[in-house]
Amino acid sequence: MKLADAGYRVALAARRADRVEAVADRIRQKGGQADAYRLDVTDRPAVDKFAGSLERCDVFISNAGGAIGADTVEDSAPSDWLTMYQVNVLGTLHMTQALLPKLVTSGAGTIVVLSSTAGFVAYEGGGGYVAAKHAEHAIAATLRLELCGQPVRVIEIAPGMVKTDEFALNRYRGDADKAAAVYAGVAEPLTDEDVADAIAWTVTRPAHVNIDLMVMRPLAQAAQHKVCRES
Repeated sequence: MKLADAGYRVALAARRADRVEAVADRIRQKGGQADAYRLDVTDRPAVDKFAGSLERCDVFISNAGGAIGADTVEDSAPSDWLTMYQVNVLGTLHMTQALLPKLVTSGAGTIVVLSSTAGFVAYEGGGGYVAAKHAEHAIAATLRLELCGQPVRVIEIAPGMVKTDEFALNRYRGDADKAAAVYAGVAEPLTDEDVADAIAWTVTRPAHVNIDLMVMRPLAQAAQHKVCRES
């Protein structure tokens, strides 16, 4: 929505076509330009087909991700780790490789990788997600080095505690009580609107300005393990 408001024609891609189509409709109703696509970023042939269908690409935002489970390394299921790696890490890789030629051709391309503060600080019960987000951080840092001299910026935005409808619920496999406990007592966790605002701000800086890394947390979260919770 924010980039559409800034004049971009946006291509929205996700596995659930109804969700992205609803967002596209909201953009169109406001007079913006938007197209919706059903896409699984872990499906490389589908990713290549999607990229080939685009006439041009000036900005790529890698937002696919998610956490599964809160088990210890000792007790976690390798299948959960594989799923997180495929979506968070290989999804970013597939999309970047497919869209990079168009980003370079644009003459002023921008890649935004949505990582997490989990990509910098480990915590108990987060081994698989932490590992995946560390890998995403490594992708962004490596790309920035490899694209030096090319007309493509690489931005990483690493949010801390963000309250959305599904992130914690998915992590705790549908357990609403456990999901709610994540945000219990936190007056104002970040919202998806806060993150969208940060993305739009970084993307709309002049082309010679690269915001390498933005770490954003709610005021109540001083660090990964230190959160102010009201009684």
